[in-house]
Amino acid sequence: MALKAFRPLTPIQRFKQTPAFTEITKSKPEKSLVETLKKTGGRNNYGRLTSRHIGGGHKQKYRIVDFKRRKHDVEANVLAIEYDPNRTARIALIQYADGEKAYILAPNGLQVGAKVSAGENAAPELGNALPLAKIPLGTAIHNVELVPGRGGQIARSAGQLVMLNNREGGYALVKMPSGEIRRINEKAYATIGQVGNVDHMNV
Repeated sequence: MALKAFRPLTPIQRFKQTPAFTEITKSKPEKSLVETLKKTGGRNNYGRLTSRHIGGGHKQKYRIVDFKRRKHDVEANVLAIEYDPNRTARIALIQYADGEKAYILAPNGLQVGAKVSAGENAAPELGNALPLAKIPLGTAIHNVELVPGRGGQIARSAGQLVMLNNREGGYALVKMPSGEIRRINEKAYATIGQVGNVDHMNV
């Protein structure tokens, strides 16, 4: 991902950097994978203001992202890399061999036309999801489950990655982005690679 810099025609533009969106290949989301997202304006069910400074903004739709990687041992083709207004990461639209489509978090370096899969028999390659027991030590991973079957909860935001350090007694030891080492059941799934949109922190 690249950043767009501006000529300093005004003081505000001198240090301004915005995303260039060069990696995005499709502008409209997949209709079957979006839901309406109702804004509250910070008001509760009585219509009273309970959270201040909320309101306005562009109308958004929620993209249904598959954090569980439900379909196992079926290869999928990456159709597009898309923008998601609800998260800092980019999302990838994939289509399985049987025609079903889904959104996944787009890892850094994933290109349109690449093949991804999930399951115990998947190869430890970029974008593939497999149990921590099957991932080689020292691999960078993201979208890691805390509880097997619950879906990825760790390292989902732009540029995040977790390192798989060791395995012992049915547990995997992973190094979190904070530097903390955590024990996670080795049956829990994780996706290979670093979350994309790495330059988000420099915007």
